[in-house]
Amino acid sequence: MHLIVMRHGEAGWHTLDQERELTEAGRRGVAAVAAQIADSPWRPSLIWSSPYVRARQTAAIVAEVLNCPVEEKDFITPDDDPGRCLDELLSNTLSPLMLVSHMPFVGALSTLMVDGHRLGIPFMTSQAVLLDMPVVGPGCADLKAQFLP
Repeated sequence: MHLIVMRHGEAGWHTLDQERELTEAGRRGVAAVAAQIADSPWRPSLIWSSPYVRARQTAAIVAEVLNCPVEEKDFITPDDDPGRCLDELLSNTLSPLMLVSHMPFVGALSTLMVDGHRLGIPFMTSQAVLLDMPVVGPGCADLKAQFLP
């Protein structure tokens, strides 16, 4: 399975974290990364998005560039347990699959898949990584590619 893990684009300020929207710079960064993914051999079949506004906006931009459907998932918000996402990935049959979420979740999930722990690698806004997993499980992935804004 190939999994693309992407952090949302740069977002502005809002009193409610869930309502933060992308800035213009954030939109440009997301579009740049989406174009790189479009030119890669790993175009996703589906995008899973956090329900937070900035992640939904990021997923919408990527979906438009890649002509790909988006599904909101309530288990990939910033402080969710990456183990729950791992459980969902085990029943997923689509590959490549893309996931758009937040820090610290994207870092914790990526580290869990590559190194088997949840310490979390850093992600800049709009950054995406490609994980190659012959088997879905902790420590079973290889980091194959990075897409940077």
